[in-house]
Amino acid sequence: MRPSQWYEAQDMFGDHVTLTQLRPHHAEGVLAASEDDSVFRWMSFDRPETLTEAESLVARYLAVPGVNAWAQMDTKSGDLAGITTYYDINPERRSLLIGVTWLGERFQRTGINTESKLMLLTHAFDTLGAVRVAWEIDERNEQSRAAIERIGATKEGLLRKHKPRKDGSWRNTVLYSVIDDEWPEVRTALRTALDR
Repeated sequence: MRPSQWYEAQDMFGDHVTLTQLRPHHAEGVLAASEDDSVFRWMSFDRPETLTEAESLVARYLAVPGVNAWAQMDTKSGDLAGITTYYDINPERRSLLIGVTWLGERFQRTGINTESKLMLLTHAFDTLGAVRVAWEIDERNEQSRAAIERIGATKEGLLRKHKPRKDGSWRNTVLYSVIDDEWPEVRTALRTALDR
């Protein structure tokens, strides 16, 4: 596996969602999916309310070096449902993080998030040969923490005063991971959840 392949946001296709490399033209879809402030409660940025703000948000995702950003496209409607990324990619250590993820409220509880995680983890472990995939989640974000725990990720610890929140307060970050030894069981859990 070439190290450069770790930095290529390859398109992935599922029954509920298609992950396609985020591009500037996705800004209109980002704006349309950004209907609810609660979706952005735990993000480091506010909900875009204008096309200009959506364009700036997409540009922000694309400007960070070494980040693979995907538009999550709802297979049924063809609409953009949200964004997700790989970041802190490290081919030498064969590890990466999944995050800076959001999904518009009307696309939640539709199978998109579950299938997206399945595809991202499958690509990381089975294509790239990762040995570790991790998530950093705000300690107060109980919904995201519960979702990651449901798939079988292991809670590794708490990073105290890890990052400032957009309101200026300091966030404690809960660190979760899945390692290659656990991947077969996690894959089964994700497929079972999708079949429900």
